[in-house]
Parts: sequence; C-alpha cells; structure tokens
Amino acid sequence: MTQDAALYLRPRVEPPLASLLGDARFLHSLVDALGSPLNVLLPEVVAENAARFRAVYRRHHLAGRVYFAHKANRSSALVRRLAACDPTSVGVDVASLRELRHALGCGFTGDRVMATGPKDPEFLWLAARVGATVNVDSVGELRQLAALVREHGLGRTKVLARLSGFESDTGYGGAGTRLLSRGSRFGTPVMEAGELWSALAELSDQVELVGLAYHLDTTGLEEKARALERCVLLVDECRARGLAPGAVDIGGGFGVGYLAEAEEWERWTTALSEAVLGVRPPITWRGHGYGLRAEDGTVRGTAALYPAHRSVAGPGYLDRLLSQPAPALGRPPATLLLEHLDDLHIEPGRALVDQCGLSLARVLEVRRTGTGPDRYLVRLGMNAGDVSLEEHGVLVDPVLLPREGTRGESGGGGPVAVHLVGNLCLESDLITRRLVHLPRLPCSGDLLAFVNTAGYAMDFHAHQAQQQPLARTVAVTEEQDGRFRWCPDEDYWPLTHPQERPL
Repeated sequence: MTQDAALYLRPRVEPPLASLLGDARFLHSLVDALGSPLNVLLPEVVAENAARFRAVYRRHHLAGRVYFAHKANRSSALVRRLAACDPTSVGVDVASLRELRHALGCGFTGDRVMATGPKDPEFLWLAARVGATVNVDSVGELRQLAALVREHGLGRTKVLARLSGFESDTGYGGAGTRLLSRGSRFGTPVMEAGELWSALAELSDQVELVGLAYHLDTTGLEEKARALERCVLLVDECRARGLAPGAVDIGGGFGVGYLAEAEEWERWTTALSEAVLGVRPPITWRGHGYGLRAEDGTVRGTAALYPAHRSVAGPGYLDRLLSQPAPALGRPPATLLLEHLDDLHIEPGRALVDQCGLSLARVLEVRRTGTGPDRYLVRLGMNAGDVSLEEHGVLVDPVLLPREGTRGESGGGGPVAVHLVGNLCLESDLITRRLVHLPRLPCSGDLLAFVNTAGYAMDFHAHQAQQQPLARTVAVTEEQDGRFRWCPDEDYWPLTHPQERPL
C-alpha cells in the first residue's frame, strides 16, 4: 500500500499532550507497571481549557460560571484541579447522587454545584442540603424539590428552569416561517411554561428562580442562538411576573476537533460512500456503513458520525455563538445578555477535557485476515468499552508507539490497513469497525495510544465483562526539567505531590 492510498485519520495533538506522546519510553514503563489498558490524564490542561472559556467571557464583558459536565469523565484528578480554580468562575455540573458526592469530596462547595439530569429524592435532598443550584426539568420535579425543602426544613433552594421546544419566526412581525428546535426529553416546552411560572411563584418560600436554562443536542449555531435569544426574553417575562431570574444557562455542546487535517476527513467520508455503493473495496468490518446504505445506485441514510474535524470548536465555538446576530432581534447574544443584565452559565464536558488525556493499549497479537492480502487483525489488551470513541461516532487513528528494540518480523514495511479488535470472546468486540491505517505493521508488545479520550470515551462505557480488568487511571504532570511524573488518579491533589513517581 502506498502512502497516498492510506486513508489516515490522524489525531490533532497539542502540547503538552504532544510531549507526552513523544516520550514512548515513559508510557511503556507505565503500562509495564500498571497493565493494559491504561488511562493517562493531564490535570493542568483542564484548568487551561477553563481559562480559555473564561477569556471568551472577558472578551464579551460577561459574568457567569463555567460548569464542568462531570459525566464526561469520572476522574478525581480533573475534578480536584477544577475545584482549585477561581470559585466565582468555575463550577461543576453533576447528574447523579454519586457525582454530587464525588464533587463535594474533591473540594467543591455546594454553591459551586449545578445539579442536572434525572433526579431521585436522595439526589434532590443532598443538592438542597449543601446549597447547590438545581436545574429543574418539569413542574413535577419542582414540586418534589419544594416538598423536600419544606419537610426537612432546608434553606430556600436556588433553581434554574430548563426549557425546550423553542419556536421563532424566520421573518419579523410574524410574517416568517415558524421554526421549532429539535425535541428533547429534558426541559419544559416553552408553550407550556405558564404552569411552571405559576408554580415558581406559589413555591417561592421553598425555591428561588435564579435563571433559565436549555441544552440542545445539536451543533447548529443558529438553533442555539435562537434558544438563547428566546431565554433572554423569557427572563424579562419572569421578572414582569414578580420573579427575579438573572442568568441563562446554555448547557454544553461546544465540540472538539479530533483530527489534524480536514482533507483526511473529506477523503475518508468520500471513500465510505464509494465503499457503500460498491465502487471500491470495503473499508469497514463486513461492510458496516455507519448509517449509510445503497439504494438503486444512490447512497441513502445519514452517517452516524461525529464531525471529527472542526475548524471552530470549544471556546471558539462559544465566541462565534455570542458574536453572530440572533435571528429575531438581529443583535448578538452577548449584546442581549449585557443589555438585559443577565449572567451566562455554560456546561462544557467534552470541550473542557480536550487534549487532557489518552488511553493506552498493548498489542497482543498480529495476524492476517481472510479479507485481503494486505489486511491484518491486531488484538489489543483492551475492549470496546475501554475506549468508546466509535460508540460516540468519533473516528480517529491511534498513535503507534513501538517498543524499544523489538521490531520483530511484522514491524517493517510501509502503511498498512488493520482491524483493531478487543480482548473479549465476542464477535462484536471491535475497537474500530473501520480499517485503520498505520504507518507500519505493529508488533506484539508495541503500544497504541488513543488520543484525546478524556471526553466520554475513556470510562463512559467501561465494564468488567468476562472479568477483564477495568483500565487504571493515572494523573501526569510535566516538570520544569521536561520530565513527567505520575500518580494514581485518586492520589492527585492540586498541590505539591511527594507521592508522584518520576520516570
């Protein structure tokens, strides 16, 4: 296979993650000591990412908090590092009782916690007890919270009212086409919000409305700007009803750019369509189409893939959202927030842990497949639950880290196409459904580093099926002398680390 024929999807790697990847000897020593798979985190990067989001706030002269969506990663090191950030500008968004307990144990005080997601009574009780802000989804949940506050003599609890089903005109004066945001199982539809406002007024002795919220499962800037604009106007409506909200929480969804080159993404997606049509050999396991199919010589369906190359993501996406004119009033959302004296809250998950870590797997076996003369199966010391990139539609190549001095018979040659398979006794345990192109054929003992897995891919689907071990997680810091030091994730604290192990 020639270099030109290889369908690479090479990862975007920035410092200090690039420096860590460059120290293959250090990474091999970690896996030798702690086993495969192994998750490696850089806690300082999460604080740097929070600072980048805060810089967007300053650029637009906005107040409010950046809340880390804890569900993106279970790490104690990441949460502790964020707890050490400015308490007025960084908080944590928890979506379960255990996440709330974890955040409190990592150093967050209750006033820096946003409680979201489905909530049972225990979760609501502890959130109210510690002074967290509760992001309520419905009138029923609001009444359940108020009853707990009243029954247990808790303090008046701050709440955000989460809304959904935003509607607007594409024109002015009602002359345009009606647009409705995509449906969601979370939040009260705007058209039914009257009952919510009445309940908030009725229960004002138990709950205090401090803002409105939404979370849209979309990358569309216009749809998000429409919802933000509508929330600003609804905040004014609430004030006219005697309530006193002062913030809009726009959730997450700011995105991450996983790939270094847009051209590689375009080449691969084109090749997938051609393979589905049958005009080129399959590039996936058993012709998997990622949601695409061929009908009457035409590609049908929608690819269930994350847009892996994104020129605007993370803080840049937030800046773009705040800067572009909103559809109805024609002014940028940042201007509307300032004019109406509203704070802005956000809940990034994936974007806040961008470039924060990687997942390592040892190569256990390399053998030819029966699907072609130059195709191989590479079995790894991990399974699909340990690095669930494809579960979230993220396609990105791992980085090959050869073991020093052990090339072996299979280690030569140029680019090669391989299927990466896991350690479970299941046909479905595929690390990648697509063919992955590597610069050379790996050898037993080499490592594959899956880059940028800290957001949802590292532990979101991890399990112990067939008694295979869960990946351990370590926190790594880079010293001034360029050396890396590590400690178990649970032993990391944002201060001097006498327990850290040097190379």
